This record gives sequence, structure tokens and C-alpha cells, in this order.
Amino acid sequence: QVQLVESGGGLVQPGGSLRMSCAASGNIFSITVMGWYRQAPGKERELVAGISSVGSRSYSTYGDSVKGRFTISSDNAKNTAYLEMNSLKPEDTAVYYCNVAGVYDNGDSFASWGQGAQVTVSS
Repeated sequence: QVQLVESGGGLVQPGGSLRMSCAASGNIFSITVMGWYRQAPGKERELVAGISSVGSRSYSTYGDSVKGRFTISSDNAKNTAYLEMNSLKPEDTAVYYCNVAGVYDNGDSFASWGQGAQVTVSS
């Protein structure tokens, strides 16, 4: 099994910043991709950002609505990803879910979701 521990989130004023982290632990052989999705009330879950590493190179992708404002990074040695969110807007308000996919020690693949963290952008 994989355990995901999310931290960060909270209440921030428009234009402010927040940092979230997601740490994966368990019988992990390798991680393919780490990222965040978000879901606002009455809306579908959408991709926020994702990051994957191949050797020494990292590849990231972002949802259109957060490009230029959010930055995802990772510490592969710690199986941890970070999401730096700047210039936050009220429309960024949502529950943010960490998502990790990879391979167990036994060769089986996995995909796990974190418990979710509320981000509220309001004055």
C-alpha cells in the first residue's frame, strides 16, 4: 500500500500565496508521476499540475488556468512533491487532491489519491 500525506492549503487573500506538499511512502519501487487535481463545488475534478522524472530530467504539466502562477517541483529522494501557488484568485478555491502513480516493489503498478486539502481564496 501507498500512503500519501498532504500538507498546506488554507485560507488566503486574493493575490496571496500558498505552498502544498505531498509525501508518498510505502512499498514503492519507483514513482511515475506526482501531481494535484482540484475540485470546486458543483464542478468536475480538474488537473492542476503534474510532474514526472526520467533520469535527471523532470517534466511538468499545468492546467491552463494556473499556468504562470503555480509551480510544481519534486524531491525524488523523499518521494515528495511541492506545489507553489502564487497570485491566487477566488476561482482557485477548491479541494486540492494529491495523486501519485508508480510501481510497487513487487512490480505491480499503483495510483493513489490523497485525502484532499481545502484551499480558500477570499478577502
